[in-house]
Amino acid sequence: MSITKIFKPYIVSSTGYKGGKSAVSSEDGSKIYKLSSNENVLGSAFQKKAGAAPLNYNIYPDATSEDLFIALERFYEHELSKDQFIAGNGGSDLLQMIVMAFLDHETNCIISNPCFGPYKMFSGLVGATVKDIPLLSPTFALDVNGIIAAIDKQTRVIFLTSPNNPTGTYLKKQEVTSLLEQVPDHVVVVYDEVYHHFVDKTDYSTALPFVKTGYNVIAINSFSKAYGLAGLRIGYGYTTETIAAYLRKLHRPFLINSVSKQAAIIALQNQEFIKYTIDKISEQREALCAGFDALGLKYWPSQANFVLVKSPDKFNNLTQLLHAHNIMVRPTENFGAPGCIRITIGDQDATDATLNALATILG
Repeated sequence: MSITKIFKPYIVSSTGYKGGKSAVSSEDGSKIYKLSSNENVLGSAFQKKAGAAPLNYNIYPDATSEDLFIALERFYEHELSKDQFIAGNGGSDLLQMIVMAFLDHETNCIISNPCFGPYKMFSGLVGATVKDIPLLSPTFALDVNGIIAAIDKQTRVIFLTSPNNPTGTYLKKQEVTSLLEQVPDHVVVVYDEVYHHFVDKTDYSTALPFVKTGYNVIAINSFSKAYGLAGLRIGYGYTTETIAAYLRKLHRPFLINSVSKQAAIIALQNQEFIKYTIDKISEQREALCAGFDALGLKYWPSQANFVLVKSPDKFNNLTQLLHAHNIMVRPTENFGAPGCIRITIGDQDATDATLNALATILG
């Protein structure tokens, strides 16, 4: 008997997560602008903060990440207790932990495409049925009524993202409230807020007030975006104490390495860098969108550190054309947004290079 006979079919059928390409050197040695993975091109809050304590690499890290949870409680000014936090190797690790905790082949979850691919991928890997209630065209608004109608007795998880990847759109506090008021007790709402630092809309809200109210909400956060620690792979979440205690049972011993944890704790203390990042991204987001307007490109107003752009009909290979100009962007077919590209916002140099390349390509 072939070993493949015992392979789980829902793992075999998974396409896996296709990440953005890594930066490579151009043949002539010219600079390549990697604007495909939503990293912080300005550096990191860890690098900008002096005085990091030396680490003993021969000693295992704290198996419970207690010191990170204490730092997070302090960061949230004790609005949350340390017992309400979970941690993982990036936001994706937390998503997989949640899927393991709540989903299996007898249950289902709800996503809203276009959205982050691992919601579907991780859920499929445990055999769960994935119900897609697409965002409403043309604004990519959340279909609250459609989501509520899709919930049944086997539904366990609803995935929400605000701001959303790859559209850059956000959820208004009132529509999230309206949804949560209608979600039954046997359903957990995952509120992915990893891009929340970049929002400037007054009607936006993180998951904090919803968790404090007692809703079954799990907020997902990452140190990969505004904090600039993508290479260290660390993220955290917060929820009710009851749900946090349950999820911590899936926390592998020594999950968070000493370097990542120290970097995260130091980054939380360096809010000057976060303000610098937010100001720069906001400035370049405005400049980039002004350039798109001048070029006649369709795009969606963004509240994140990237912008979703519609490829003109005769330039359906826009990703490759930009790459030829040393601009790396992300096609979004795998996110459920075919015919579009996602451009990460960089510094002034990257903005100028991107707009110049687009102007040359579009003629």
